[in-house]
Amino acid sequence: MSLSKDLVFLMLQFCDEEKLNRTAHMLEQETGYYFNLKYFEELVLDGNWQETEKYLSCFTVVEDNKYATKIYFEIRKQKFLEALDKHERSLALDILLKDLKVFAQSNKELYKEMTQLLTLDDFREHNSLAFYGDTLSARKRMLDELRNVIEANPLLQGRTKFPEINKSRLRRLINQSLNWQHIQCAHPHPQPHIDTLFTDHKCPGPDIMQDQLFRESSLPPKPLMVSASSFMANTTSDQSSITESKITARALNIGNMFNQAAALGDSENSHDASKLKSIKPLDEVESPSELLSRCQGSANELPIEFPKTVERILYISSHPISMDFHPVHQTLLLVGKSVGTVELWDVTSAYMVGEVKSVSGVLLEDMAKNPGNSVNRVRWSPDGSLFGVAYSKRMIHLYSYHKNGNYIEKQLEIDAHVGSANDLAFSKPHDKLVIISCGDDKLIQVWDAATGAKQYTFEGHGASVYSVCPHVKENVHFLFSISTSGEIKAWLFDNMGSRVTYDAPGFCCMRMAYSTDGKRLFSCGTNENGESYIVEWNETEGFIIRDYHGLGKCSSALVHFDTSSNRFLAAGDGHLIKIWDMDNEDILAVIDADGGLPASPYICFNKKGSLLAVSADHNQIKILANGDGRELLQTSTFVSGDSSGCLTESFRKLSVNPTPAPLQAIPEEGDITTVVEVSRCQSVLLTSEVKTNLIRRLLYTNAGNGILALAEEGIHLLWRWVKSDANANGEATTKCAPQFWQPKRGLLMINDVPENSLDVVTSCFTLSKNDSYVISASGGMITLYNMLNFKKLRSVMPPPPAATCIVFYPPDNNIIGIGFNDSTILIYNIRVDQVISKLEGHSKRVSGLAFATTLNLLVSCGVDTEIVLWDSVTWEKKKSTVLQIPIGWLASDLSETNIELDKDQKQFLVVHETQLAIYETTTLQCVKQWTIANFCTRISDAAFSCDGELVYAAMRDGILIILDASDLAPRYEIDPSSYLPPLLLSSCYNVDLLVIAAHPKKPNQFALGLSNGDVVVIEPVESQGTWSVLPSMDN
Repeated sequence: MSLSKDLVFLMLQFCDEEKLNRTAHMLEQETGYYFNLKYFEELVLDGNWQETEKYLSCFTVVEDNKYATKIYFEIRKQKFLEALDKHERSLALDILLKDLKVFAQSNKELYKEMTQLLTLDDFREHNSLAFYGDTLSARKRMLDELRNVIEANPLLQGRTKFPEINKSRLRRLINQSLNWQHIQCAHPHPQPHIDTLFTDHKCPGPDIMQDQLFRESSLPPKPLMVSASSFMANTTSDQSSITESKITARALNIGNMFNQAAALGDSENSHDASKLKSIKPLDEVESPSELLSRCQGSANELPIEFPKTVERILYISSHPISMDFHPVHQTLLLVGKSVGTVELWDVTSAYMVGEVKSVSGVLLEDMAKNPGNSVNRVRWSPDGSLFGVAYSKRMIHLYSYHKNGNYIEKQLEIDAHVGSANDLAFSKPHDKLVIISCGDDKLIQVWDAATGAKQYTFEGHGASVYSVCPHVKENVHFLFSISTSGEIKAWLFDNMGSRVTYDAPGFCCMRMAYSTDGKRLFSCGTNENGESYIVEWNETEGFIIRDYHGLGKCSSALVHFDTSSNRFLAAGDGHLIKIWDMDNEDILAVIDADGGLPASPYICFNKKGSLLAVSADHNQIKILANGDGRELLQTSTFVSGDSSGCLTESFRKLSVNPTPAPLQAIPEEGDITTVVEVSRCQSVLLTSEVKTNLIRRLLYTNAGNGILALAEEGIHLLWRWVKSDANANGEATTKCAPQFWQPKRGLLMINDVPENSLDVVTSCFTLSKNDSYVISASGGMITLYNMLNFKKLRSVMPPPPAATCIVFYPPDNNIIGIGFNDSTILIYNIRVDQVISKLEGHSKRVSGLAFATTLNLLVSCGVDTEIVLWDSVTWEKKKSTVLQIPIGWLASDLSETNIELDKDQKQFLVVHETQLAIYETTTLQCVKQWTIANFCTRISDAAFSCDGELVYAAMRDGILIILDASDLAPRYEIDPSSYLPPLLLSSCYNVDLLVIAAHPKKPNQFALGLSNGDVVVIEPVESQGTWSVLPSMDN
């Protein structure tokens, strides 16, 4: 019986891996072995009450025990309350009489109270249901209670936990069985075919097997590689004795297959289990669902040394083609792009610190005939003092990187090849640094890195040369070259021709790379049929010693790979990163870097293997890190020569142009003088009887009839518009002034403010969606106020840490998100004083939070300019990115990053003193950006209009900019003289704009919080109704 139960669990695992969910749940119900708590919770959260009880009844019924009774009662009570909430009284009565009647005998008073709920317009009027909230939050609270009851139910104990089983266990058992059957074959085939599981496997006889061997062509032969030592020996021979040896291994491979078959035949009568380990497992075809399952789960199996967590995202201006980490400065990444430019990125802060644009006379002449010039390869020299660039248009460039002066200087421009220069590398034979290049002209050229003089020309390939791989062994320098037809040649630095020629596996176009210690050689590539191979070569014996499994056989582009830490191989294939242990041919793990990878992403490790750069869709580069890499990103400051921490202006603006050409003036981004028209407005100034300074936070009420402000002193100021002849609907308007709202007793809402605090005090508050409550903090305790009578209801969480931003969780007003100055975030139920989850992902003070409830996401940001995306169901970190500070600007430690979702929550606005940006919510991709560039001052605050069509930005000098949200292009400018009274414009007052808020219903109205404690409301002139250009005569 126990084995039957085990088999059921194996079938359940198989169904889960194959996404046969309905079949799995039917099997759970019919056997009763496993109560799937996750599925049960999904049914409850979806309100699928009929299926919920049906599933539950297969394990326990109402009468079984008190625990079962409690479970059924809570489910039916929730169903009853939801019917009342929808005002479906007939349905509620039916539930009461049919479903809840069974509980009436045991608790008559409770049943009577539930009957009385039918008479109420809103059951929340009942004291016990006052905090019911919305439907989803009520279901979640019920589930929290039911979990404990389910675990306590004796009939369900031990059934809610799935046993720990190795992944794909059923497939593994079947595979082991097939291997056992295969060893029993009289004539075991080295590559057996398994057509069915319905009958036992049996290999055909020897005559048929021989026929099959010669017909098979599914796998290319493994060629014999001649070792480096074998052609090093030729250096002592007479030149006449040196001949190029072409090695073909097809016949040899077939012989090897026969040898393998004979070896298997010798052991056919041996059943020793230890000998089974030497039998190569039969190849399994991995289904897409299995690969997806591995993508989700195998990352956890990776050793901690492998960088698997996305820590930074770089937004490149065009498609990245080639990357290389600096050999010394581990966080400096060189990126070659498809448009022919090279960017230098500091991945610590995730911003571009320099760009190299190469426009020479030769290139211009070539581009005139053949437009389009791409970077094919970028490479640092071994010491990082130089880097080379190979272009698709003939040229290679060499730049010197001066670490003491923080600048780059162009050293050489070499017209290297006819056609494309496909690859380059550095080597140092005879103690002279050289650059090696290869190209479409079938040549390998060696150049003096100091003078650019040609040293050697290696010719002999029959097709374009795709890549080169130099190396040194036993003080002998040599190099490999690989053509696009898969021909590999080995050369010494002389003029005696190639020492050996052989074919790449599958005749693929590939690159070669050594392990970090230079002792092991690997290659990876793809042939014209889309078949990809990654192998290890034995230099001493001269053959392929390990063929790694797992690469696709229908790749649409060349597969790129890299080695790390003398232990790992990684390749970008099938929109994934596939990982192997160097000592094991079977794939170790598959990760997707949070998704969004192209079919064949480019990957690159830094020298220590703590960071992994991988190209992604939408011109992104994702930086993955291990523990050491995260520490490096958090603590590293790029310093070269001086302690400035960033590259000099001469480096940032570097543009090589040896042949002067006519220049065309292009307006810089953010130059508002060329794009902005002046607009008119009307305004009303809101003042209060309470003396305050510095309005730190500002909000409209959700009804749009009031404005709430929070001042520096922790005092809340509330203004409300009332209905009148001039304001029929009672909404906020500039046509009449609002009333400063205060209870008759003169009570004020005043936050707890720390005394003599050395830390930055950040004020924050949030309004409930019905405008009845406000939760607020000003560096002290977090306080809940009643907005009607200003009564303080509760104070929680005394600092430290101090709250820096607060937001209500929209589905449940009892739950709030709180960001703190210690970089943490709490999800907190203020009604029951319970911490739901603690989120850690920022390195500095959290400055903004926003719930995208339609996507089940939480977006957070901090003064570290990092933006983090969280799952609002599991509260797990999904991904993160870093706001790119514009070149030439430095963000102060006090500068905040704020965020605001647009109306459909698919995008959000990021506000920083140096820029405005719009990001995609699910991908964290920056889709639009406006930087202050040459504008004279920084941004104080900004906000979306309620319809998401405009962005209102307040500048520190009082200028207001209205931008089009579709492209973040400035459209209108409003001068302070248009909305401030003359008295406040005088120099003695020096009033600044601090915060801005947009009306929740009127897209053309917004309010400003001023540094003198006042608030001003602004909208277009009444005759126009929308923002428009000031007439020319007024200009």
